[in-house]
Amino acid sequence: MNKVYYDSISTMEKKGVDQEYINGWACGFLHNPKREEQRLNDAYNAGYDDGHAGKTDGFSAWTKK
Repeated sequence: MNKVYYDSISTMEKKGVDQEYINGWACGFLHNPKREEQRLNDAYNAGYDDGHAGKTDGFSAWTKK
């Protein structure tokens, strides 16, 4: 699990993925509760859902251009 976690975050950071997506993905992957409602946003929610599902390749829409 740790290797997948660290490799996935490293890949996302190198590809310039939105930090909110990465934060959401990490929380979802570790099955942490979502952050408070006023701090949620689309990128975080998408990352959380992908991380919770164990998806490591759903970040392309959140790569900064």
